[in-house]
Amino acid sequence: MKTDLTIIGGGAAGLAAALSAIDPQLNILIIEREPRLGGILNQCIHNGFGLHMFQEELTGPEYANRFIEALKDKHIEILLGTTVIDIQKKTDFEITLTSEANGYQHLTSKAVIIASGCYERTRGAVQIPGERPKGIMPAGSAQRYLNMEGYLVGKRVFILGSGDIGLIMARRMTLEGAQVLGVAELMPYSNGLTRNIVQCLNDFDIPLYLSHTVTDIKGKDILEQITIQQVDDKFEPIPGTEKVFEVDTLLLSIGLIPDVGLFDSLQMKKSPITKSAIVDQTLMTNVEGLFVCGNALHVHDLVDWVSKEGEKAGKTAKAYLLKQKHEEKDLKSITPGSNIRYVVPHLIDYNHLTEPIQCAFRVTKKMAQGQFKVVQNGEVILLKKAKHIAPAEMENLIIKPEDLKSKDPIEIHLEEIV
Repeated sequence: MKTDLTIIGGGAAGLAAALSAIDPQLNILIIEREPRLGGILNQCIHNGFGLHMFQEELTGPEYANRFIEALKDKHIEILLGTTVIDIQKKTDFEITLTSEANGYQHLTSKAVIIASGCYERTRGAVQIPGERPKGIMPAGSAQRYLNMEGYLVGKRVFILGSGDIGLIMARRMTLEGAQVLGVAELMPYSNGLTRNIVQCLNDFDIPLYLSHTVTDIKGKDILEQITIQQVDDKFEPIPGTEKVFEVDTLLLSIGLIPDVGLFDSLQMKKSPITKSAIVDQTLMTNVEGLFVCGNALHVHDLVDWVSKEGEKAGKTAKAYLLKQKHEEKDLKSITPGSNIRYVVPHLIDYNHLTEPIQCAFRVTKKMAQGQFKVVQNGEVILLKKAKHIAPAEMENLIIKPEDLKSKDPIEIHLEEIV
């Protein structure tokens, strides 16, 4: 098999990338390991999707279907139920696939877009002490069991972590008749969107315990009891603050990690913060012809932003493939400054700077009001004021080519306005 562009992942990012990459000169292939396109959207049956992309509120499956319908009658090959098990870079990319229908297959591709999404952190990642009974699982797994398989995983539920999946599952489990006793969050602020705190916890009188974590688990075969404790500013449990809950289920919503481990064979440079690729403004990695987008690059709040980033990856990959000659790169860093955790893209390629740079980033602390400063050579070249700034909500900043005073690195800072 030979193709021009291979997109690994048929979720929100991959579908958007495929649509924006369409060109009569290019052969495009989507590889999806599930039996249907749509990715995680298929199990997200709640509404709230599409407000930015389609200016209307859709459920996850409805949102995915908009893109799936748009792909019909397009000259794009799709392999469902197919898993990439190896990828190497020679002159082109050499990809090994496997599926129940076709067995092993080998594919060469001139360019690759990684749109493989992310996966949930598990109990082992945070080393929760206590016994190891049944009834402890990631919130996303419980969501799939309930929404796609029809299984209610428990009746008395507690949730550790206030990520959006955990908050949404607090509401979902309540609506299905379970009793959600509370949500504990290690940080002094929620890690979910404000709208999800209001709609999923406050509207159902589910308590949120900030600066708390689970410190003990009891259960012989099935989970019976958990203990949570308040933590200090060093995240150490405070004696005397124990609260005990009789539960049969503990759902974990403790973070998501980009699913890019398979691509370590390509020696792709990674960020220690995002755990994924370092990219320039075209979303290309240090590996020529390899692009990354969506939650495979960094974890987004809204699927709309995932799709927008997928569109960009498809557009830039198409431009890369159609270009006859590739000039040398002139890469300079975009560095997170004060109160900024990370910035994507991580680099500017000044030799390919033809459009505004869409910077996405997260802050390290909550602020009622602040201003973002873009600095180059010690000079502030761009200012943007914002309200209700929080680590849980991704921020965006557009830097136009004319804003840049030179071809030097830039920094993005956040200052609080009191």
